[in-house]
Amino acid sequence: MAARFDDPQQPDAFEDVNLGNEEFSADERKVRAGFWRKFGSVASRIPFAEDAAAAYYCALDAKTPTRVRAVMFGALAYFLLPTDAVPDIFLGLGFTDDAAVMATALNMLAGHISPEHRTAAKAALARLKAR
Repeated sequence: MAARFDDPQQPDAFEDVNLGNEEFSADERKVRAGFWRKFGSVASRIPFAEDAAAAYYCALDAKTPTRVRAVMFGALAYFLLPTDAVPDIFLGLGFTDDAAVMATALNMLAGHISPEHRTAAKAALARLKAR
């Protein structure tokens, strides 16, 4: 199973996983298309980087219950929004709303984030730092 999460830059490897619901599928598409691009540019500046990456892997994992995946994709899609409650361009404040949304999702669903998801998140952050 660990091989599924080896390359965080290859979201297409998980194309077989689909939530089925239009609204959640839209969030899933946004996250698949933009997560690593945005995450790679801001990971060193956000205190919840490891949690966001772990949530990403949890959302992609077909073993994660659909409702959990839907909430994770929703929280991650909010993180990707260029304009949200507090735009990310404001230094010091820009990611506070993103952190609040992510913290709420993680507090509700933390039991579904496995050690494998966390290991994959740490490995992804290490690869991003090595660039």
